[in-house]
Amino acid sequence: MFDSNNPQRTPISELGEFGLIDHLVKNSKSKLMNTALAIGDDAGLIDQGAYFTAITTDLLVEGVHFDLSYMPLKHLGYKSIVVNLSDIYAMNGTAEHITVGIAVSNRFSVEALEEIYEGINLACERYNVDLIGGDTTSSTSGLMISITATGRVEKGKATMRSGAKDNDLIVVSGDIGGAYMGLQILEREKEVFIENPDMQPELGGHEYILERQLKPEARKDIVELLHNLKVHPTSMIDISDGLSSEIIHLSKASKHQFNVYENKIPIDPSIYTLCEEFNMNTTTVALNGGEDYELLFTVPIEDHVKIKANPNLSVIGYVKEGSGANLITREDNLIELQAKGFKHNL
Repeated sequence: MFDSNNPQRTPISELGEFGLIDHLVKNSKSKLMNTALAIGDDAGLIDQGAYFTAITTDLLVEGVHFDLSYMPLKHLGYKSIVVNLSDIYAMNGTAEHITVGIAVSNRFSVEALEEIYEGINLACERYNVDLIGGDTTSSTSGLMISITATGRVEKGKATMRSGAKDNDLIVVSGDIGGAYMGLQILEREKEVFIENPDMQPELGGHEYILERQLKPEARKDIVELLHNLKVHPTSMIDISDGLSSEIIHLSKASKHQFNVYENKIPIDPSIYTLCEEFNMNTTTVALNGGEDYELLFTVPIEDHVKIKANPNLSVIGYVKEGSGANLITREDNLIELQAKGFKHNL
């Protein structure tokens, strides 16, 4: 038993999610010759000779990562797959296989599990991946889903977080902040329901951002688009923990300075209205919201002509020699970005 009065006892919250990972794996050393890339990126890479196998895993826990009072089980199954496949695409790879581990308490029925697997199977069909195994066990504390995804990355095309170079452009797919604002609406309506169960939730007109939260999509299409445009990103990451955190990840891994323009961050018009309604700063939501599962990447400046007219892509900044990550405000001030991205309870 741990002694709670032990002065050596360090609260997990003191390290944070990323600090905890770094602390736990600091003594892990690769021993096998075919381990091409270990901990520290969106996925690990195993050298298969002609190609790499990419492997990633993610754990979703009830009450931490999802709330079943407003998350439909079918959507949960779908989302659990998507968030893993997104990591494969962030390596510039093609997702191929998944395994599913589920721990479930006795308050869930067979029919409930069937709903989860309906969503899982729908995602497998949508992204052309095969479910090849897993595990099911009991739980005394609700529902937990662990997904492992594998994929193929061609030699010479793997994109890590560490490849950004001086004068590269910083690019983001889609728009940012919708998933977080969708969560705000769901949480608000949950509170209303708790106070008055007879009240019907007011969700009309918010379909887009609710889908961004409840049923996100991994950007397989962006990987295919870049391939067709003959654009090879120099670094890439998916936006799960917030734009600010992911920019800092790329900056640290690439050992270069990243500068992002506030007025270039793509934000859906509906977000501005909702931020006023919730008394939130739009830029703060876009930088720190999380769970958008868009792709953030860098490309050589020479490739600007290939991407500049594409509505799915936005150039939001540039890379230069140095260190750190900054926001260039609308007033042309330079503000250091902080890793205040979306954090689940630790």
